Amino acid sequence: MNIYPLNIYQAKKRISQYVVRTPLIRAHALSDLCGAEIRCKLETMQPTGAFKLRGATNTILQLTEDQRTCGVVAVSTGNHGRGVAFAAREQNIHAVICLSGLVPENKVEAIKSLGADVRIIGNSQDEAEIEANRLTKEEGLIQISPFDHPDVIAGQGTIGLELLEDFPELNCVVVPLSGGGLIGGVALALKAASPKIHVVGVTMDKGPAMVLSLKAGKPVEVKEEESLADSLGGGIGLENHYTLKLVQDLVDETLLVSEEEIGQAIKYVFETQRIVLEGGAAVVTAALLAKKLEVQGKNVALIYSGNNIAEKKLRNVLEY
Repeated sequence: MNIYPLNIYQAKKRISQYVVRTPLIRAHALSDLCGAEIRCKLETMQPTGAFKLRGATNTILQLTEDQRTCGVVAVSTGNHGRGVAFAAREQNIHAVICLSGLVPENKVEAIKSLGADVRIIGNSQDEAEIEANRLTKEEGLIQISPFDHPDVIAGQGTIGLELLEDFPELNCVVVPLSGGGLIGGVALALKAASPKIHVVGVTMDKGPAMVLSLKAGKPVEVKEEESLADSLGGGIGLENHYTLKLVQDLVDETLLVSEEEIGQAIKYVFETQRIVLEGGAAVVTAALLAKKLEVQGKNVALIYSGNNIAEKKLRNVLEY
């Protein structure tokens, strides 16, 4: 199964009544600071607080009746699980979400509140995946990948189509980078329209699985560590079929940011825009504030991918 720009256009039509077409707003202070026209895509305004609802919804809407009866299972660092749980509830489908012990409690509780069966297994996404694979094999649940599936990638890519509609002069996009479903879909949509659009992926410097896999030329295992950018944790799957190649082919640049830089970015966005970001979303602003990306004179879109940060963690960052 391959993925093409057409799949993204089809996904946009399919999910339009189930997800929010999120606004694109100007970051006035950041634009002045960087000497660029910078706009922010507010995926924070999805009902689940993150972009993951797009890919989950696109996938669930294409299940057969037999598959819907079986139910679905997902492995997640939090936001994908919440998206799957929400989309499954909307379609009256049973959902099991497998999480590791590193997933913040606020995300665990949010998933439970949507009626999903939550399983906490081990201390890494890879360990949680073992249980999801068992449920798929032994109980027949349909597994929905957090990133490495064409329907998930196409769903996330609808963000790229909205960017093209709202910001046609766009020539640079900065995207949080984890398993590659978001940046892969967005890059596919944008590059199909204009190959000259510069696509940048940003992730934390603690266990950056995709960046290390790009350097190795193949998927590599990483040690999952606690981070402000917890939603970007975990590996890309040693049997990765889609996202590594998409990132290799379509992403122009990848950058790493530190925990301190992520914290500063969360605080900066809150103070200048009154927007709450989780660490995994703040990495895009962190790269600009740390001057790791030169954007002077460019028309830049930042994808604010989610706002699901624990209240205590947010308070600590803002008081730092």
